[in-house]
Amino acid sequence: MPKIARRVQPFGTTIFTEINQLASQYNAINMGQGKPDFDGPNEIIEVFMNALQSGQYNQYAPAKGIPEFRQGLVKHAGRYNLDVDVEHGVMVTPGATEAIFAAVMGLVDAGDEVIIIQPFFDSYAPSVLMAGATPVYISLHAPDWTFDEAELRKAFNPKTRAIIINTPHNPTGKVFTLNELTLIADLAKEFDVTVISDEVYEHLIYHPAQHIPIASLPDMFERTVTIGSAGKTFGMTGWKLGWLYGHPELIRGVWQAHQFIVFATNHPTQVAVAHAFNHFDDSYYATYRALYTAKRQRTLDGLTQAGIRFAEPMGTYFVMADFSAVFDGNDTEFAKYLIQEIGVAAIPPSAFYQESDKHLAKNYARFSFAKHD
Repeated sequence: MPKIARRVQPFGTTIFTEINQLASQYNAINMGQGKPDFDGPNEIIEVFMNALQSGQYNQYAPAKGIPEFRQGLVKHAGRYNLDVDVEHGVMVTPGATEAIFAAVMGLVDAGDEVIIIQPFFDSYAPSVLMAGATPVYISLHAPDWTFDEAELRKAFNPKTRAIIINTPHNPTGKVFTLNELTLIADLAKEFDVTVISDEVYEHLIYHPAQHIPIASLPDMFERTVTIGSAGKTFGMTGWKLGWLYGHPELIRGVWQAHQFIVFATNHPTQVAVAHAFNHFDDSYYATYRALYTAKRQRTLDGLTQAGIRFAEPMGTYFVMADFSAVFDGNDTEFAKYLIQEIGVAAIPPSAFYQESDKHLAKNYARFSFAKHD
């Protein structure tokens, strides 16, 4: 009997699949997966529908993305005073997850080390492992979700090829400060390390936090690949449209992997998101933040009334909540109890830690407030 490859045997089923199935079985309100239960802007849905019906966009798109999309993304990066090469410094991808995978495959060799900050989005470690590289983990520490400078410095060494960072951070809602980003940048320059920066929640920032792309720091553009997502920026997670940009030499490496993973990305969705980039002004992003600011407060008020503690999230549409005052058990047990007995789904965040550190999440649950009020 043929066997599956050893490289995928340890991965199992994602926690999102498990929780979604259990939530469906018990008809629970799903505050687990970061998937809005309402649509994004009607304007870009109409552009998408017109693109489908026009007969012009139902075949392969240019492999790096349609010109209008790449031009729109360059305009978007200009918000941070980043000068991106529209021909060679931009790529569109089928979701940010593929962008991360292609970046690791294109920029990391077998035997290299890649630093991952935990808790982490669950695709990071499998991407590194499938590249034949070794993940090196450092932790954000509760209750404020900060990393220890000495621990971070210790993780860097001559074998370090890349570090994956995520700000605003899923699942904690942390937004990395200028001082924290500067420390990461200084170490990356000292050890000649590439930064793969997952910034998909860049527009979900709550006062007084500010999003600072690490690529905007001195001498960091040439060693940073920045990743974004239409699902997070325009509320269309089902479109699975992502992007990345950076120095042309880094993008060339990512592209050389990407072309043999998927080659091209959904054409009509590119037309729609290109329209958003080129026609939406700052008022769209302000309205988007206001929408989620209200949802965040509604969720935090509910958690407070339930006796559940948390560090106030400064970004994303997630909150990591400490349930230890109301439930005696670990995060997986709480998630099952919450679904089966209360009718609400949350994600047990031990799934976002390496095996030896899963205990760090034993008193926490991740709630998403990307939901109808």
